[in-house]
Amino acid sequence: MLTPRMKRIIKRKLSVERPKVWIGKNGVSQKVLAEVDGWLERVEMVKVKIQKGALEEYSAKEISNKIAHQTGSFLVEVRGHTFILYRKKTKTES
Repeated sequence: MLTPRMKRIIKRKLSVERPKVWIGKNGVSQKVLAEVDGWLERVEMVKVKIQKGALEEYSAKEISNKIAHQTGSFLVEVRGHTFILYRKKTKTES
């Protein structure tokens, strides 16, 4: 669970960054899910932008909730066609 303080910190860190993953007219595919999952593994948080073509069937909120659920991450914020996901890194055994 994310606390409001953690959400503020994440939003502040990603406010100046460009989106790392773009969702195009094909919508949420396995390739998009793999890309989001890869970014979450590397840096714990990712900014995703949804292009207008993907918003014909579903809203940005529905798409972001679907991706968060399928990647096991927390939805930090949805603003317009952009959203932020966070997932704590899994500890690797050495």
